[in-house]
Amino acid sequence: MTKLFNKYGATTANWRASLRRNHRRTFFVIGLFFLIYLALGILIDLYIYSGSNLEVPLSRIFMALITFQVIPYATLITAAVALVSLWVTFAFHNKLILLGAEYHQVMADTARDHDEQQLYNVIEEMKVAAGLQFMPKVFIIEADYMNAFASGYSEKSAMVAITRGLMNKLNRDELQAVMAHELSHIRHMDIKLTLMATVLANIMLIVIDVLFWGVFFGRNQREGSGNWLVIVIIVLRFVLPLITVLLMLFLSRTREYMADAGAVELMRTNEPLARALLKIHNDHETNKEQYAQDYAKTPHESVRREAYIFDPMRAGIEAKSAVSDFFSTHPGIKKRLSAIGFTLKS
Repeated sequence: MTKLFNKYGATTANWRASLRRNHRRTFFVIGLFFLIYLALGILIDLYIYSGSNLEVPLSRIFMALITFQVIPYATLITAAVALVSLWVTFAFHNKLILLGAEYHQVMADTARDHDEQQLYNVIEEMKVAAGLQFMPKVFIIEADYMNAFASGYSEKSAMVAITRGLMNKLNRDELQAVMAHELSHIRHMDIKLTLMATVLANIMLIVIDVLFWGVFFGRNQREGSGNWLVIVIIVLRFVLPLITVLLMLFLSRTREYMADAGAVELMRTNEPLARALLKIHNDHETNKEQYAQDYAKTPHESVRREAYIFDPMRAGIEAKSAVSDFFSTHPGIKKRLSAIGFTLKS
């Protein structure tokens, strides 16, 4: 491991500038999701109203909808569905994101051994360093592979989960750096933004599917200017899923850069995180076949994939449960190390 780390040389990096830049990018993605969502709602209303008002130009119907001269029922209904979905996700998120995993919660007075007590102490230290008011819930996942994630919709509801493999294979400084990374997700509140984006993305895909099949089975007989509306719906049916995946990937990679920079800021040094990331990457590469089986036999791993500190895809461990599994949600190890100030020596 030392030989591998020695291939990298330290450089300087502006952590605060990186945080500001990534914050702007994150909010841009969330804003874009909402704009696409509103556009879909208007598109549904436009399709519905154009079918029952064949003599009225589409431009006039559009103006009537956005000025509320007619009520955009479809937009209001889908907005209500989105809000309910978000509430359900927020209310049960801890259970949802740990679904399928074998885990137990660790508290100050329930640690089973020295390693668990050290983990809790490290997180408590980083909680103070990060200026968080609430101690996140701490969970240990009984798995040999090295990974960890943070989740929740607010600082008060936040949680941190770590696999036993990661806890056992890192030294204290490296473990502290990984926990600083996870608590940075909480401090930056990108756990909330990512959660919202995931739910809204899924709702968008459901909405465009309903609209797409409505074009074929509906009775909209509008001719001429209405033809473009049908074409737009058909094109969106195939383009929107790809756009959604790309936006989610961009958001996920952005939040990892932010958390890496935040961890360095909290630790006051970049070396422990660099060593931890290299260890996690190298461990996945070395145990690729075994970990592929471990990830595969744990249900609902795709739910946690974007939240993990390390994407198994980076080690060639491919999940086959979703189209998005063909894309990596995290930056490569060289890019991540470069962003925190370590580059390969020439």
